[in-house]
Amino acid sequence: MPGYQGINAKMLQVPVGPGHEVFSKRGAMLAYTGPVTFEPSATAGQGLGGALGRAVAGERSAMMHVRGQGTVLFGHGGLHVTVVDLSGADTLYVEADRLLVHDASLQVGTMFMGEQGGVRGMVRGAVTGQGLFTTTLSGHGSCGLLSHGGVMELPITPQRPVFVDPQAYVAHRGQVENRLAVSAGMRDLIGRGSGEAFQLQLSGSGVVYVQASERKI
Repeated sequence: MPGYQGINAKMLQVPVGPGHEVFSKRGAMLAYTGPVTFEPSATAGQGLGGALGRAVAGERSAMMHVRGQGTVLFGHGGLHVTVVDLSGADTLYVEADRLLVHDASLQVGTMFMGEQGGVRGMVRGAVTGQGLFTTTLSGHGSCGLLSHGGVMELPITPQRPVFVDPQAYVAHRGQVENRLAVSAGMRDLIGRGSGEAFQLQLSGSGVVYVQASERKI
């Protein structure tokens, strides 16, 4: 079965058939052909415990289970869509509201921000407004990510960490540690309206997806 196909920068065409079901953001279906069904999903493929934890924290994103035989066109709010293919080697870490659609074959989980960066990870969630949890996707399959203005993929290596504006961060994949950092030259500006005082420092081996805007969804 063919994979995800970008119709343009903001619309994604996804085939659905036997053995190829997907989960999509609720309200993201634009059009479809064939006998396709859409059912609300409380877990979107992740464990019940993780889904309940995010629901209690008010960080759950409503999803639909899409199945049948046909083709579905997805988009949301005129945002740009980027397709990420996972081969089973890496885990993708992404905010739940950034997920437009993903294959049901992918394993979905919830990671507490304290697991990456300890207390700094928790502070990061509070300071950036990204919350205390993030969604993980692993296995073989594809997903579509939402962003303002599209994304750029920046490589992360042990010799070259990447610093990203928290509002421009979309997702990352690989063996990466991320924590909240304070720019030495901006310490005296904290609390005075500086948008560059805090950055996310990502180190290790992998890729970070950075959007062309500082707007959140």
